[in-house]
Amino acid sequence: MNKKIGSGTFILSSPVKITQFEAVVGQKEHEGPLGSNFLYWSDDEYFGQKSFEKAETYIQKEAMNHVIEKSGFSAKDIEFIFAGDLLNQCAGSNFCVRDIAVQFFGLYGACSTMAEALILGSMVIDGGFADRTLALTSSHFCSAERQFRFPLEYGAQRPPAAQWTVTGAGCALLEKESAGPSVVIEKVTPGAVCDMAITDLANMGAAMAPAAALTLKRYFDDTKTSPSDYDLIVTGDLGKVGADILRELLLTDGIDLGSVYNDCGLMIYDLETQDVHSGGSGCGCSASVLCGYILPEMLKKTYRNVLFVTTGALMSPTSSLQGESIPGIAHLVNLKV
Repeated sequence: MNKKIGSGTFILSSPVKITQFEAVVGQKEHEGPLGSNFLYWSDDEYFGQKSFEKAETYIQKEAMNHVIEKSGFSAKDIEFIFAGDLLNQCAGSNFCVRDIAVQFFGLYGACSTMAEALILGSMVIDGGFADRTLALTSSHFCSAERQFRFPLEYGAQRPPAAQWTVTGAGCALLEKESAGPSVVIEKVTPGAVCDMAITDLANMGAAMAPAAALTLKRYFDDTKTSPSDYDLIVTGDLGKVGADILRELLLTDGIDLGSVYNDCGLMIYDLETQDVHSGGSGCGCSASVLCGYILPEMLKKTYRNVLFVTTGALMSPTSSLQGESIPGIAHLVNLKV
């Protein structure tokens, strides 16, 4: 069976079910508009650990353990874990899973990693290679600042286009079969790298928006659908600047996102009161919004047909110092009840 439609969208022959999910966040995220949706949070940025990096591993492990516990399975019942983060060599994810003997794929899609994990996990199940996989990602404001920008002690000023890295983790259990309530993954559109020669490290939204436009246009062309066919179209973390650019780019192709469009980086924080400038970012941004808000609302039938489009800036501290531009990527998952 040919599962590819159009130029790059794939239909799963048997829609894969997301049966359990959980998010763990920090205090700032808990104080935001979605705060009441996050059951697990801490006012300690270290989460009881000795470093910010160890804290990131901790929240990722907490999200994973909560999902496994709720599912009634044990770790040995999970066949593959797809996980990633923003730390060098995906260290947060590596250390998260090192104590459980589950076959593991470490991913780096920057802030697009959650959708990448969902796509790969669902394809593996649809291909008959597994019955059960986990998609897992995280980010931490302090570890990301230290790695990609400046140590917090430096007190660097942030320009208006800058975004605030979310301290959070999200985990979702994907299954082939389930008797309980679930959200299904029906179609996926993996992204292609898109580089528009943006070099401003403080404007990730501008670097990622063209990739989101490319993926969304491909999906609409492939499926012969339009934004009005969906209850919610949500990008990963373009923030205010990137979301505005995305709308303008798609309008030039005759695609109006209208009122169904939102961005996880705009949903998780209050831009007026929380001093996050253009909004949220980081792997944990889309992951925590998906697992803490979107999926629960889908089970309530608030949303029945959703496009989850996570965006990533594929740069490193080294590439930036060498004068490289910031390529972007966006992966799309069609979620349905």
